[in-house]
Amino acid sequence: MQPDRPLVAAIPVRNEAERIGPCLLALARQHAARLTHVVVLLNNCTDATLQAVQAISGRLPFALHVVERTYPPPIAHAGTARRAAMTRAAELAGPEGIMLTTDADAVVAPDWLAQTLAAFANGADAVCGRALIDPVEAARLPACLHEDDRAETDYATMLDRIHDLADPDPHDPWPRHVEHSGASIAVRTGLYHRAGGIPAMPLGEDRGFLAALRRVDAAIRHAPDVWVSVSGRIAGRARGGMADTMARRLIRQDEMLDESLEAAMICLHRAQARAALHQLREQPMRHGPWRARAERLARRLMLPLSTLIATCAEPFFGLAWERLEAASPLLRRRPVRRAGLAAEHQQAARIVLRLLHAQAPVLPVLDG
Repeated sequence: MQPDRPLVAAIPVRNEAERIGPCLLALARQHAARLTHVVVLLNNCTDATLQAVQAISGRLPFALHVVERTYPPPIAHAGTARRAAMTRAAELAGPEGIMLTTDADAVVAPDWLAQTLAAFANGADAVCGRALIDPVEAARLPACLHEDDRAETDYATMLDRIHDLADPDPHDPWPRHVEHSGASIAVRTGLYHRAGGIPAMPLGEDRGFLAALRRVDAAIRHAPDVWVSVSGRIAGRARGGMADTMARRLIRQDEMLDESLEAAMICLHRAQARAALHQLREQPMRHGPWRARAERLARRLMLPLSTLIATCAEPFFGLAWERLEAASPLLRRRPVRRAGLAAEHQQAARIVLRLLHAQAPVLPVLDG
């Protein structure tokens, strides 16, 4: 299928001579859709990555753009490289195009592009896919790493279900996933620019970018049918990334859970407060009951009414919520100890059941 708009993928690369070939060939073998351009940004490469790219360039069905960069050590990280790669991709995509990014050690699924485009066709401004460790490499990892990851992912999914039930997002319906990996993110060019682009952060540029998209009310879809296979190595290219996390946990289990996870009751308070802010912003501020509802929400969040009124005046819901969330003592993020994970998971399950029960339709009583 020939796209009706430019589709441009951006790949930051650091010394990936062995993996960049399979990465590019997977992009070339997409079913039912085709990329128009791929940008490969070589970030301080000192191996034969360039030669590996050149060796297969003639076998690719898209225009290949190779950009070489040598950054000073303080900024030679994934955030700088991905931002530069996406900047070039934005130029090629134009204002109506779609930009995608993945990692050099990733092999995208054959329908990765088609499923991503299907999510855009359903109204998404940005699409997040899943990053799954290559099965062969995953089999070499100790069982404890898989168990830790499964436990955290299951709990993260349960917390996300609380948000889905208490404050549903029409653009990101259930089922969905909870990943924001740079191995699979796609975005409309216009929204990319509105969000300010990929932040040049030394770590977590993918999460930072999704936060920036939320601030400007982008419709973000966490599509469960969009996925890529990534390496299971424990000697990674990005300091502090997934490989470093696995290497650290091989020595000793982390005492605290991932910083994105929180206690189940705090998650419920957050989701309910977010839903209340949505309802408040949907009503005119001069509407009769508005002030009474605003006062109740301000008391609940332990905030002055003036703070709530000021945040409601923000042009985007995402920006208003971020400021309200940061100001409220009730919503202050607190780390969760791994030792308490089982109890928190049980609490989250109880909350989900309660929310599901509250939303269940009441069946009519039939005479019989």
